[in-house]
Amino acid sequence: MSKIFVDACKGLDTPYTPVWMMRQAGRYLPEYMKVRGEAGSFLNLCHNPQKAAEVTIQPLDIVGVDAAILFSDILVIPDEMGMDLEFIKGQGPVFHDPIKTEEDIDRLLGGEEAANKLDYVYDTIKLLREQLDERGDEIALIGFTGAPWTLATYMIEGQGTKTYNLCKKMMYSNPELLHKILRKVTDIIKLYMEKQIQSGVDVVQIFDSWAAAIEPGLYDEFSWSYMVEICDYLKEKYPETPIIMFPKGVASFIERGLVYGNFDVFGVDWGTPMALAKEKLGDKYVLQGNMEPCRLYSKEMTTKCVEAIQKTMGGKRHIFNLGHGILPDVPVENAIHFVSECHRVSGKK
Repeated sequence: MSKIFVDACKGLDTPYTPVWMMRQAGRYLPEYMKVRGEAGSFLNLCHNPQKAAEVTIQPLDIVGVDAAILFSDILVIPDEMGMDLEFIKGQGPVFHDPIKTEEDIDRLLGGEEAANKLDYVYDTIKLLREQLDERGDEIALIGFTGAPWTLATYMIEGQGTKTYNLCKKMMYSNPELLHKILRKVTDIIKLYMEKQIQSGVDVVQIFDSWAAAIEPGLYDEFSWSYMVEICDYLKEKYPETPIIMFPKGVASFIERGLVYGNFDVFGVDWGTPMALAKEKLGDKYVLQGNMEPCRLYSKEMTTKCVEAIQKTMGGKRHIFNLGHGILPDVPVENAIHFVSECHRVSGKK
């Protein structure tokens, strides 16, 4: 039996429109917080295949989503390249040795050497593959990575940022160095995604969380072209594995016709009208999204949005999701309501 989510990614007809949520394995679930507490820290949880698999599966049983997404973090890549990563309470991820010079990037591991250090991710996937297959419910497993640009912003800024001034300063005053960082990260991501597929994921998603930080005229050069290169590499070797691209905050890029590439699903962020995405991209790509995550605070507003998206998409070439990640203080019952409403309007009995 084929997996409904995988079929939907390929644009095939499905009995109903599948749904999952970005960050669905996370802090809004008390069960997740219990396992994270047992692990001792966020990074410890990422590094523990048994516990990472456990929290990956939790949303299937608790919320009723149609796909599981591997529990990990985008920053495990620069961490295993040799950067000094720490998750600080109230501050988030911090690199204590941000990249400032060519020597800084030269000292980091690259290629196979870095990709092989992520073996705990591949072990988690293998364990999940076994557990999901034993369940027999045809749930798809999604692997993922951060886009090269998004990873580079953390590596250069040293932490999350609202201004991106350090990476933008490099973009405009030393683009060669930025491209060197992007090249090194891209080459690792290709191998990392390949190893995830070999380990058992059914679909991969590339998150460009900070796409909107780049002006539209430069987005292709410093981000999208690298993402497309990763897609080309994977599609040549694994043509049957669907790829989802999710660049956040790119309505202007869509309008200007800057979206292209050999992938299957385009993740629509909540700031992009679904009708616009359908008009510009719907014939070429399956669309995923795009409810504003804060609507989850209200069941009524959730239902209104789900019905509106269904009306726009008509149950064709679509996957329900949020337009970004679920927030930690959303009531679990509201997340369950979102999933059940997606199933209701799309015809699941």
